[in-house]
Amino acid sequence: MRKLGEHEIWVKDMVTVSQDGSGNFTTINDAVSAAPNRSFPTDGYFVIYVRAGVYEEYVSIHKKKPKLMMIGEGINKTIITGDHSVLNHYLTTFHTATFGVNGFGFVGVGMTFRNTAGPEMHQAVAVRNSADQSTFYRCSFEGYQDTLYAHSLRQFYRECDIYGTVDFIFGNAGAVFQNCNILVRKPMSGQFNAIIAQGRNDSNQNTGISIHNCSIRAAEDLGVAATYLGRPWKEYSRTVYMQSEIERLIDASGWHVWNASDFALATLYYAEFNNTGPGSSTTLRVTWPGYHVINVTDAAKFTVANFLFGDEWLPQTGVSYTSNFV
Repeated sequence: MRKLGEHEIWVKDMVTVSQDGSGNFTTINDAVSAAPNRSFPTDGYFVIYVRAGVYEEYVSIHKKKPKLMMIGEGINKTIITGDHSVLNHYLTTFHTATFGVNGFGFVGVGMTFRNTAGPEMHQAVAVRNSADQSTFYRCSFEGYQDTLYAHSLRQFYRECDIYGTVDFIFGNAGAVFQNCNILVRKPMSGQFNAIIAQGRNDSNQNTGISIHNCSIRAAEDLGVAATYLGRPWKEYSRTVYMQSEIERLIDASGWHVWNASDFALATLYYAEFNNTGPGSSTTLRVTWPGYHVINVTDAAKFTVANFLFGDEWLPQTGVSYTSNFV
């Protein structure tokens, strides 16, 4: 057993990455390659400790490498960076990611993940996460359009910073962001900002994005740009903001249509519950059939305990979390 902050975790093995050669490896990719391929991991985490430095690498955690924990020395100290984008590398959005995760039970702690392509390069992902029961704690995700691709399955983010412009948290995971800072940057000229573009495409899918006890505010470079809580990427898009601090940067209408049409306005589920701050007023919000100001009973469906069944798997990560409401 080892400690992560105040919590104990079960560690099977541990290696160190250091660019000066003092660790087991000098690159993150080499350390990931050394992690065991396991079909059914029950015997603890393989921990990769990444010392401070700027790592110009494109990293992918394969699904054959479950229960991998990657620990850096802190935000803006351990940095993984790349600049792949749809526009300048002719890639699909999926393949622009600087850091991709597929392995079950991945935990990332104390790291910055960056895509420096810039707003003019359009879709450019910093992290793509497709890992069930995955967790990021005290990490920073930095990009512009499509920064964080919460692609699929159950995901939890705690005390993280997420920077971006257009649709910068997107995907079809079942994800809870808790005690995070969501920071809106300056978009390309003529663009507006939409924080979340959730991609649920079937009403039976148990996916969606829950923003719980977070701070939604302007990054230092925002200036003047219309900013919205989200817009419907897919027909049954589902997003909930609850118990969060919303600054004045959010347009009074709250939400934006997709491509100037009435697409998904009756089938989406967008909701707000007990938010605070000058941007939280729901008086002038959209009047779409799918938009709701919800009560405590409905909001409880989107807590860690109920939406992710997080009490069953988050304790083993060692990461702090709030099971229900704050």
